[in-house]
Amino acid sequence: MKRIPLFLLSAMFAMPMMAQRTDVSLNRGWKFHLGMVPTTTSVSQTNDWQSVNVPHDYLIEQPWVAPAADEKADNSDAGANIKSRLSARGFKELDPGAYVLSYKAPAEMKGKRAVLDFQGIMYVADVYLNGQRIGGTDYGYVGFEIDVTNKLKYGEENTILVQCLQGAPKDSRWYTGGGLFRDVKITYTDPSLHFKRHPLYITTTDNKQVNISANVQCNTKDTEVALQVTITDPQGNTVYADKHNVKRNRNYKYGQELKVPAIDIANPQLWDCENPNLYTVRVDLLKKDGTFADTETKRIGIRTVEIVPGKGLLINGKKVLLKGYANHHTNGALGASAYPDAIEKRIKLIKAFGMNHIRSSHNPYSESFLDKCDENGILFVDELYDKWNDQYVGAGRAHFKDLWQDHVQEFITRDRNHPCVIAWSLGNELQSYNDMPYNDFGVTQYKLMSTLIKRFDDTRKITVAMHPRYRNWETDSLPCDLAMVTDFQSYNYRYMYFPGDGKRFPWMTFYQSEASVSAMGENFFAMDRDKSMGLAYWGAIDYLGESHGWPAKGWNQGVFDIALEPKPKAYYMKSFFMPDEPMVHIAVTESRTSQMWNGVQVGNDGQSDHWNRTPGEKLDITTYTNADEVELFVNGKSYGVKKNNLKDAKLRNQIRWKDVVYQNGNCEAVARTNGKVVACHKAETTGKAVKLLIVNENADRKTVSAESAADGNILTHLRVIAVDSKGRRVPNATGDVKIKVAGNAEIAAMGNGNITSDELNMVDHRMLFNGSCLAILRSGANAGNITVTATCDGLKAAKLVIAAK
Repeated sequence: MKRIPLFLLSAMFAMPMMAQRTDVSLNRGWKFHLGMVPTTTSVSQTNDWQSVNVPHDYLIEQPWVAPAADEKADNSDAGANIKSRLSARGFKELDPGAYVLSYKAPAEMKGKRAVLDFQGIMYVADVYLNGQRIGGTDYGYVGFEIDVTNKLKYGEENTILVQCLQGAPKDSRWYTGGGLFRDVKITYTDPSLHFKRHPLYITTTDNKQVNISANVQCNTKDTEVALQVTITDPQGNTVYADKHNVKRNRNYKYGQELKVPAIDIANPQLWDCENPNLYTVRVDLLKKDGTFADTETKRIGIRTVEIVPGKGLLINGKKVLLKGYANHHTNGALGASAYPDAIEKRIKLIKAFGMNHIRSSHNPYSESFLDKCDENGILFVDELYDKWNDQYVGAGRAHFKDLWQDHVQEFITRDRNHPCVIAWSLGNELQSYNDMPYNDFGVTQYKLMSTLIKRFDDTRKITVAMHPRYRNWETDSLPCDLAMVTDFQSYNYRYMYFPGDGKRFPWMTFYQSEASVSAMGENFFAMDRDKSMGLAYWGAIDYLGESHGWPAKGWNQGVFDIALEPKPKAYYMKSFFMPDEPMVHIAVTESRTSQMWNGVQVGNDGQSDHWNRTPGEKLDITTYTNADEVELFVNGKSYGVKKNNLKDAKLRNQIRWKDVVYQNGNCEAVARTNGKVVACHKAETTGKAVKLLIVNENADRKTVSAESAADGNILTHLRVIAVDSKGRRVPNATGDVKIKVAGNAEIAAMGNGNITSDELNMVDHRMLFNGSCLAILRSGANAGNITVTATCDGLKAAKLVIAAK
């Protein structure tokens, strides 16, 4: 391996950068108007519009709309019947919206290639520049770019107008959000020599070799193109640097993929869930005179991924069981806005409870989501679509058959370098809708799409999530048509068919792409974990949309509430996802529900874990534990010792106690293994709430990205808690908490775990729920203190000072 001396490397990077790529964020300074506007609208006409910064979800700001008398209040026929027009999509009116930005294109950029880049616009949109339509999207989950080189007015103000449409209520089965919910930028490059969109394709082999190809547009007559490659290790040390002169052919409209010789990395630090080591690969495109024409940087992980019949998933040759969730793309109180800090908050939460996996459902997430999965060692199944039809792709103004080719290319080329991505998924529960192209239950369409995927990435296997397992619910006993052609078999909920199908078709490998929280535990312990890939619990985090009935604004069957607080059942999940960490947790069952969803029971017990109740009340208590046995005490009185039934998948890790008489004081569960105490959990009766407490849930944050800081997209999650005189959280405390912020921050959203609340999120106050509420602040890079004050009638106020460094 050739290494460049440090002094020479420094000199190379000190070369004039005038010809290099310039990325300009357009996230700040937009004006928003609810409704359609003339395409010739100028900035001068937006004085009374709302000032917003991107990412922005305008639907989350709109009022909740209760179902009318002739509408269904639940999601039982969403997507098919107009009578449940709002329940699926979060009980928001689907009004259009318009964004306007004034952008002065620098005069010195005239002569460069200029590309306007949208990472996503929800739900469909049209983009205008100075009154002229220049592009748009008919599927807002995938990004796109528009060449505006000859359309910009250089040295002058330009008006960018984005008109967003939300389609008909039936065009989505969940809350999508609306507007510029992901980043926007403009990029300037050399017109004669530059990288194409998502140009780098970087793979690793034998856990040491790095292979790099770059899609380059060269409009000169040069027969060679110079690529400077620099690789740094996770600690920032340069482990490779060299220049490669690569021969090229004639000019191509779609660019030309140029490969550099394979690069061996000495003593590689592998990427896995426990050690998500990331290398940085920078590829510079050089002109003949040695100056920079363009540059691209990607982070990679050196690792191998294998999906093997009879074994499941192997990472770096070792068996790994997927223990995760499948959810939609939204971020609770923030709606669909794709803030990196909100994403990381979720990922760190689920990882603390033993999860190592996420399946995107049922569309591509933001690239920042994948960045956070890379950094935190989360294994990701990347999904492109829900259904393959005009209803869910195109929103009635374009046809699926005309769109999927571009979507596949954008989807794969954007995400293929992320080490977290272990597989591609092309759709969800398709066989229940035989309105797909070619009338063969999706087989031909799958083959076409998978062939195109392999053109852009041949290192990962491909699947679709299937439910029901067979084509016809009543008569077919064999797996559905798609199960016979996919690279591995992803069954939603139907893990009980893994053994039989595996025996008949030994080439199959099984993945429980959706698992019911209602059957949690059983669907884990009864699954052949040695041979299968693992599972993803559907809706493990409560989310907006897909309501089971007004006034619930969305799904509330998760183990984490919509404000990201764990419910008692989250500790049950933790008991078997983290079996080597002894634990026990008390859960009091307050209600039992049984609900059917798409042929699957999804109802969940209403549970809490506090000890503030009515004296004399008889309680049903479950202790979640991975220990051998538990002894339950109320005020020191033992209710006996009960064994953990390790042989029954339905009962394992949950020990139940009926008719426990409540008394003020405390309830304690003591867990033992081999006769030794390994874990305890005590719930205490608290006093009356006397004051508020603010907890900074981002206090351990060490760094933020420069991009987030510059865009003012740093989020701080503050949990406001009502406590008694001993500082204990009071679960039945009520009151309206008002937040006041002074300094370099503003309130991005307020929330709590009550998904039935009619309160809006983009306000400065929120009712306490289970003794707490959540305030999310948005701040920028300016130094200085941020002072937050929380007040509530009858409670002592709380103040917190946050140092913005």
